[in-house]
Amino acid sequence: MVINASGPELPIRTHNLPTPTLSHNGSDLEESYMVREEPLGTTKHLRIVGIGAGASGLNMVRTLRLNLTDYDLVIYEKNSDVGGTWFENRYPGCRCDIPSHNYQFSWKPKHDWTNFHSSADEIGGYLSQVCDDEHMRDSIKTSHRVEFAQWDEEKARWDLMVQDLTTGESINDYADFLLDGTGILNNWKWPDVEDLHTFEGSLIHTANWPEDFDAAGKVVAVIGNGSTGIQVVPELQKKAEKLYHLFRTPTWVTPPRIMVWKMMGQNKQLVDILSEIGIDDQENFSQETIERFKSDPEFYHRFVKAVEKEVNNGFPMVVTGSPIQAIAQQMTKQYMTAMLGGNKELCEAMIPHFPLGTRRLTPGQDYLKALTKENVEVRRGGIRRFVPEGIQLESGEVIKVDAIVCATGFNTSFRPRFPIVGRNGNLQTKFRDEVPKSYMSCAIADMPNYFVFLGPNAPIGHGSVFTLTEHIAKYITRVIKKCQTECIKAICPSQEAIDDYFEHISAFMPRTTWGAQGRSWFKNGQENGPVTALHPGSRIHFFHMLENFRGEDWDYVYDGPKRNRFYYLGNGFSTKEKDDTTWYLDNPDSKL
Repeated sequence: MVINASGPELPIRTHNLPTPTLSHNGSDLEESYMVREEPLGTTKHLRIVGIGAGASGLNMVRTLRLNLTDYDLVIYEKNSDVGGTWFENRYPGCRCDIPSHNYQFSWKPKHDWTNFHSSADEIGGYLSQVCDDEHMRDSIKTSHRVEFAQWDEEKARWDLMVQDLTTGESINDYADFLLDGTGILNNWKWPDVEDLHTFEGSLIHTANWPEDFDAAGKVVAVIGNGSTGIQVVPELQKKAEKLYHLFRTPTWVTPPRIMVWKMMGQNKQLVDILSEIGIDDQENFSQETIERFKSDPEFYHRFVKAVEKEVNNGFPMVVTGSPIQAIAQQMTKQYMTAMLGGNKELCEAMIPHFPLGTRRLTPGQDYLKALTKENVEVRRGGIRRFVPEGIQLESGEVIKVDAIVCATGFNTSFRPRFPIVGRNGNLQTKFRDEVPKSYMSCAIADMPNYFVFLGPNAPIGHGSVFTLTEHIAKYITRVIKKCQTECIKAICPSQEAIDDYFEHISAFMPRTTWGAQGRSWFKNGQENGPVTALHPGSRIHFFHMLENFRGEDWDYVYDGPKRNRFYYLGNGFSTKEKDDTTWYLDNPDSKL
């Protein structure tokens, strides 16, 4: 056969003759190893299944499209539409506490955000619009819930059971790679109290808000003072005849970001551009500013980068003993005292003694003001049980109410909502019986070809999840591409690597206020438990960590004869020979 070396056509697929393995003396051995009659870089077809069509799932669709070929993809979403937490959470006052222009995909900027901190409706609308603009709906099956997943070692794939929630039909499917984007703040939970459903009034969880509920003229109790409680209390206070606010542990409520940034003045670029922004007391952007965002891309980009830089610079505030941590805590204490009107009882109940950052920080100017209103009473302490007419506190007092609103958050144990059975059993059982551990937050021991977004020790408290999920998706896609082109049948982080990673996390966390004594979902609701929800470092530290794939940390099962790791080298040709074969001459000094 004659090869035209100067033309684009190459005999990349060579003849199908066996290439016997030879012994050292040149004699033929049993033909147990065969050269792969494909060029280096040849892909194998994959079926990829994602779970959840929130921000992580939508971004993964795009990342795979940009970087892979020769694959099928389906995303199963249990809800009737995309959006994840922003489809489900629609309680009064629900909004994101990350600035709007940073709580978006870097590849899909929105120029007409109406508020500095966007509402759930606006974020949900943005995600739906992204899905439509990027033509993603063909890859997504809504109202489909994954019920069961089990790893088949022989076939090197996940066997799945999926329920069509519209018809009730059960569907069998499989995945070469299973991508879990169900999220940590998705599986909402009731408070852990006795006789939960004894109460005869309206029992509501904020993550399942009834559209027809009206607090007007009612006596309402709100349980919980996390970010949800901080947002819902001032909205209900405006309508309720009486509002009781119940919680066990105080929390730091921070001043508005813009106020802090202007007061601190450390980021001159940010302060300068904020002076050009029209924004009212409720942080609504002026129409003039929105129009400028639309018409002046340089100004818009400068604003987004300046705010992102400040968000990225927040990590020193949670480093124990750092000067900025001390200053921020003192400033926040003064702010809370002022907003509570100096009321001694309220200040004692509301201002924590644990360090700033032990619990998630949430701005809440309207929340603190609401607590000073005549129709609000604060009760700090435990709940003994629910009774037909209301709530019995541990003190014995019975609070009679018409409605109980539970702003009690989510199950943050990382325990999956359905069985995921890997090489050594059900992940539900493992994460129930042991501290949840992961590899760089996105892979689990004994769970081959399984990746999770924002798993144990992800940087969920470090800023916008949108750009976080972009970096995680690129990392996962690089691993999948490696398997697809290097004849890797199954890949899984080694137990030794995960143990070493967790050892580092455990040694690092006492350096932060996250690890200080104090009840927090960062520690799965425990007072002194290990920090399982946060990355051991800054946001940039996490991005840096994911830049390179550490192959030495992984266990592999190969496709080829004798599971030879070099089977993928193939027949001596390369798929790069289909294109420009002199690419290396174009930019010889490019950075590694």
